[in-house]
Amino acid sequence: MQLLSTFENNIYLEMAISILEKKGIKKEKIYAVPLDNRVEERKLFDSIHKSDGTSMIDIAAALATAFSVVGASMGFELAWGPIFCGLIAAFIGFVIGFAIRLYTEFILKKRRRVLRGKQSEVILIIECEDTEGDLVESILWEHLALGVDKVV
Repeated sequence: MQLLSTFENNIYLEMAISILEKKGIKKEKIYAVPLDNRVEERKLFDSIHKSDGTSMIDIAAALATAFSVVGASMGFELAWGPIFCGLIAAFIGFVIGFAIRLYTEFILKKRRRVLRGKQSEVILIIECEDTEGDLVESILWEHLALGVDKVV
């Protein structure tokens, strides 16, 4: 039987491995595989084949709508009329909204990523007998495993 689990790379992983060794699991039966961190920056704009789930124009569309309504209302009293004033105001609102979204993606979220310091996870593979499976699983859960699964 194999037990697979994922851990953050911290002291709890080391404690789990040492307790497993004390409980009789041989060192040769424990495999720890650290995952590499992402080296390249994530792409800001999505392609037709891949999307990260964040929209760059959500705030821009909302502000364009709001600005166009106000611009069209004010356009009834201006010389260019409501249609041109509404279109100009919609363009201004879209640019402001897009600038806000770029600021949040580049400045604010980048700061949060740097402050968080997310470390790569470690995959721990343990080969053991079927009778030891429940004990090993409970030890992994006690030491803050992110996920555990048995492969029989």
